[in-house]
Amino acid sequence: MEKEDNGVVKALTKQEINTIERFYAAWNLKKPEVLDEICMPDWKDIPLAPQQEDNPKGLQAIMKFLFELCPDIEIVIHEIFGSHERAAVRASMQFTHVNEIMGIAPTNKKVTVALHEFHYLKNGKLTHTWHLEDWFGLVMQSKQ
Repeated sequence: MEKEDNGVVKALTKQEINTIERFYAAWNLKKPEVLDEICMPDWKDIPLAPQQEDNPKGLQAIMKFLFELCPDIEIVIHEIFGSHERAAVRASMQFTHVNEIMGIAPTNKKVTVALHEFHYLKNGKLTHTWHLEDWFGLVMQSKQ
């Protein structure tokens, strides 16, 4: 944790917040190529999905797949907090469940999957992202 000379922890910069907001906007705009601009070439997505390439191209492939599977997918940011070069994001992924997802039959209902992500940044670009999605919540919503 980087501190200023007076011992106060440095806040996220406007550039860092902008980078994080662009990361999620790439989903909403259906523009996975934005990751090439905001992620380091060796950016790490932790944990990787099965067969996912370990760089921005790997997540871009997943994004394209999800855009087909969930055409109205949208990510809503609920809060961003952290300190210089480290940010946590609480968000949700919302979409109409029109296709089978991980063996869960489509319900044709609007569903929400909670997201909790931790981003590391350097020079305004993402270097690592640890993520956790509440896919069990999708199972529970499909039962309602």
